[in-house]
Amino acid sequence: MSETAVNTQELGEKIVTVLKTIYDPEIPVDIYELGLIYDVFVNEDRDVKILMTLTSPNCPVAETLPVEVEEKVKSLDLVKDAEVEITFDPPWTQELMSEEAKLELGML
Repeated sequence: MSETAVNTQELGEKIVTVLKTIYDPEIPVDIYELGLIYDVFVNEDRDVKILMTLTSPNCPVAETLPVEVEEKVKSLDLVKDAEVEITFDPPWTQELMSEEAKLELGML
């Protein structure tokens, strides 16, 4: 495996660590465990694209949460640039939550 591939994988893991520090203000679970992050793309130029959703299209943090995600990911030294794309396809459902999130919310 090339050095670059390892670095993008390591960077991906660091990004996930950062995402786990961001919480939906209405739910005491981080956005990663909630299943709001659909994908994290890291290219060899260290540009990051995050595909995420919100719990609903009229979510009160629709304006601020993507900005917070972008800013926190950009704060990583290895990240050159970050972009967040919001999608509602597929729409978020409780099925997307991790076991940990469901346990935290008393759903298990």
